[in-house]
Amino acid sequence: MKALLFSASAAKFVVLKPLGALFPSLFYKGPIATVRLAEIPEPALPGPDWVKLRTLLCGFCGSDQSLVFLKDSPTASPFTSFPCVLGHELCGEVVEAGAGVAGFNVGDRVTLSPGLPCAVRGIDPACPSCRAGRPGSCENTARGRLSPGMFTGICRDVNGGFAPYLVAHAGQIHRLPEGMSVEAGALMEPLGVTLQAVLDNRPEPRDRVLVIGAGVIGSLVVQSIRALGIPCTITVAEPSRFHAELAAKAGADHVVTDGDIPGAAARIAGAASYKPLLGKPILMGGFTKIFDCVGHTDTLRPAMRSLAGGGTLSVVGIGDEVKLDLTPLWLKLQTIRGVYAHGVNTVDGRREHVFETALRFAVEGRVNLQGMITHTFPLERYADMIEVNMRKAANRAVKTAVSFL
Repeated sequence: MKALLFSASAAKFVVLKPLGALFPSLFYKGPIATVRLAEIPEPALPGPDWVKLRTLLCGFCGSDQSLVFLKDSPTASPFTSFPCVLGHELCGEVVEAGAGVAGFNVGDRVTLSPGLPCAVRGIDPACPSCRAGRPGSCENTARGRLSPGMFTGICRDVNGGFAPYLVAHAGQIHRLPEGMSVEAGALMEPLGVTLQAVLDNRPEPRDRVLVIGAGVIGSLVVQSIRALGIPCTITVAEPSRFHAELAAKAGADHVVTDGDIPGAAARIAGAASYKPLLGKPILMGGFTKIFDCVGHTDTLRPAMRSLAGGGTLSVVGIGDEVKLDLTPLWLKLQTIRGVYAHGVNTVDGRREHVFETALRFAVEGRVNLQGMITHTFPLERYADMIEVNMRKAANRAVKTAVSFL
């Protein structure tokens, strides 16, 4: 079967980084590209507790794009294995189920929680993170019966959704409710990410919240806060007017498109600005909770300076190495927290996996996913999909996806 295969190496990194800065298409076209269409075997069930899925729709994540362009830090490389087939935001149909699989039948439409934790890897006893209900942060993603890989799509033994078929452990899949669209099913993974981020840094009604970036994740952070019934004030900082409008529709009270986050903290959150001898202003007061959905130096620096004393900054976006002035951290007793993947939480009095919460909120109409997938492509046009993502605002793109329908 044809699949979108990704591969990386130290040599490719050294060659592509300088050349790709001048000619970005080298990352996804030509002999030294990181991705290419390849013929790979159709997967077989690895064990009795696995299912085989036919891919229906698979979203192209910002993390996929970062991989293609080699923007991720090499620090995570021990927990990946190449070559691999990308794609983890997917909706699929069960076409085969192992003898040990209960609760799923051939023909069921499912979405995938892509983590490859202890249970999937056959590791017992499970690590502390898995035992605590945070399998997305499993400590054993370089061990067990699979090659290294934090999640489906970056593990050479388990291909991702940019292929017609893949296999998944029964513990990874969640059945779509009757009548749910495949588009909504493919969006459960990013919605699960944002719900988890908000639950980990849950605002109170009186909080002054800032969301940096209004792409899919930023807009879903806003929707997640509103879905949880939290009437806090939400400001979104986003340079693209198209995406800023989406954030306003999602429930943001204020949108900032000029890039002046400290100015917004003073104007909207009542912060007082102080000018140091050199450098950018630092503020006292400001936003009490910030969700940085970009995660670059240029967003983290003003976020920390605009975060109120005792406030919490959640780093949702995955950027490259950053350089920070830590003065705001100690001066204002701030907390910076990492955000990653999915877990088990108590929501509305129920103890449930965040995917179950996401599915429930979609069915109840507490989130609106309609129209978020704006562009779909056949697998053979993956280069066009990448180019649309490179210029999302100009293309009025929110989420792009590969369709096998």
